[in-house]
Amino acid sequence: MQLSKTEEQLMQHLWKLEKAFMKDLLDIYPEPKPATTTVATLLKRMIGKGFVNYKTYGKSREYYPLVKKEDYFSKHVNGLIKTFFNDSASQFASFFTRKTDLTKAELEDLKAIIDKEIKNL
Repeated sequence: MQLSKTEEQLMQHLWKLEKAFMKDLLDIYPEPKPATTTVATLLKRMIGKGFVNYKTYGKSREYYPLVKKEDYFSKHVNGLIKTFFNDSASQFASFFTRKTDLTKAELEDLKAIIDKEIKNL
């Protein structure tokens, strides 16, 4: 299951905070801040999708992510590769390295990461 753009934005805040009450979530948003009811609706949908849960303390709820940021991002990237690059990581890497204005140093860093992964296989 996937998050909408507004849900993703809220999830980014929740990943950053790790756990948060409604006030914490509202505080982290830039101006103009969304209405409390908007954030509550997004949280309800995200709970229904299995991305978020909460602990109750009296009348307050402390929300926390059920999905790790890395896991969500990995699934998202794999979906992009499958959908837009014919399920080819090589096509994706070629596009990424040619179309993102990477510096020589950044490309060398990527090469070092790939070389390290190859050694670990």
